[in-house]
Amino acid sequence: MKPAESPQSLPLLRPMTSTYLNRRTFAIISHPDAGKTTLTEKLLLFSGAIRLAGEVKARGDRRRARSDWLAIEQKRGISVTTSAMTFEHAGCVFNLLDTPGHEDFSEDTYRTLTAVDSAVMVIDAAKGIESQTRKLFEVCRLRDIPIMTFINKVDREGRDPFDLIDEIADQLALDVSPRVWPVGTGGRFKGCYDIAHDRFLLGGEGGKFERAIEIAGPTDPQFAALAGDVADETREAMALAREGYAPFDLESYRDGALTPIYFGSALKEFSVAELLRDIARFAPCPRAQKAGDETIAPDAADVAGFVFKVQANMDPNHRDRIAFVRLCSGEFRRGMKLKVSRTDKLLAVNSPIFFLAQERNLAEEAVAGDIVGVPNHGALGVGDTLSERDGIRFTGLPDFAPEIIRRVRLDDPMKSKQMKRAMTALAEEGAAQVFTPAIGGDFYVGVVGALQLDVIEERLKAEYGVAAAMETCGFEAVRWLGGEAEAIKTFIGLNGTAIAHDRYGSPVYLARSAWEAGYAEQKNPKVKFMKTRERA
Repeated sequence: MKPAESPQSLPLLRPMTSTYLNRRTFAIISHPDAGKTTLTEKLLLFSGAIRLAGEVKARGDRRRARSDWLAIEQKRGISVTTSAMTFEHAGCVFNLLDTPGHEDFSEDTYRTLTAVDSAVMVIDAAKGIESQTRKLFEVCRLRDIPIMTFINKVDREGRDPFDLIDEIADQLALDVSPRVWPVGTGGRFKGCYDIAHDRFLLGGEGGKFERAIEIAGPTDPQFAALAGDVADETREAMALAREGYAPFDLESYRDGALTPIYFGSALKEFSVAELLRDIARFAPCPRAQKAGDETIAPDAADVAGFVFKVQANMDPNHRDRIAFVRLCSGEFRRGMKLKVSRTDKLLAVNSPIFFLAQERNLAEEAVAGDIVGVPNHGALGVGDTLSERDGIRFTGLPDFAPEIIRRVRLDDPMKSKQMKRAMTALAEEGAAQVFTPAIGGDFYVGVVGALQLDVIEERLKAEYGVAAAMETCGFEAVRWLGGEAEAIKTFIGLNGTAIAHDRYGSPVYLARSAWEAGYAEQKNPKVKFMKTRERA
């Protein structure tokens, strides 16, 4: 095992600009296989992938994505955990969060969306809006998160552009404003047209984006020369789009009522630069955040932020544990002592980190909107608030009742201590709900989707050296218990074998079916049976 890196072994980083007004903190969301992670890679490429430490260029021909760094992600070709990337471009500091697309990991994505100010929604041009896209959009709508839409893979055979735009407008109840239009699709694809700036995005060798050519508009003879046999139909389509759809309105976009639309190809690098340009120009800077009855403005003097994700073993050689903190106010400096709301203890933040996925560098300073990694050994959990001032506690991070419950069966009983340590770490990450029954010494794992169970088994073996199986346990529903204290106590006393506790010690009811959970709720009106819980 390599020796752990000391803080002194990493360069200190000072942001290019120290004002929150220049921060753009956004997530990329999509259904699986829409091209989300490819777009992430190309955004890094077109920005120069400049971290606060310097420059790291992602290669277009690399076999695996920079943001998919877990072994299981590289093995299966899917994103199973959110990656954070901080880079500079066009006078802005971007904090990009690449979220899992698979619905089995949606809980991680939902929590990540509490930490961003805007989002980019990626849609496959051949498939349109898919189920997971719709779910993620609804989460964005609940938080009034403005969305830019990137319709990907227009270089392949796909649906008619008007069908795709109308579907977005109808199903998501949004005004739509095309910004970049495809010049042909599939085998007749010639490039894209930047409507907002009258630029023809032309392909070169291998059909990859080569350069943008400024012209006098679609009626310019040069347009016909570049578009070839699709010139007339593209010219006509863009004229209809200009007449039929709303012009771009900054206020409507930031209110979440309008989405600008970019047709392009992340793989072939069409419209990526235009999307990045407009994120810098139009995406909102950090917004105020709710902390109970209080609203914390980004320009408030006191440093405050919240943990929306915890990740263990980002570097397996060092057995590290990093809390991802969204800063909401103040000007953070390395070495500050911040109070943890849950424990009321001070935490000295001596080694804060800026990320480019798995790669990291020490953060000398940070402001509202920045995503900062805080190394710790169990001091921080998902939902914790860190602040200079007492009394601040951010709310809104959700816990969802799991849909699948399994008992963890250890293959080697001699490794029970390692398993307990591993399960505690996974629970602190929010990778799964972990419950300990009131009677007995088992662990129960609750997950949203079956693929999470495979990930947990692989991580237990690869990261903790523990071989375990997830076996059925007879329970199919979990409900957190709330309401009157005496009523909860009575219910627990009568249902001891079906009571467990989560990692925070909160009691939960394990039911054999959703029907049984509903029946218990009817019979105990003074007890709340909660499927969703916000962490305070």
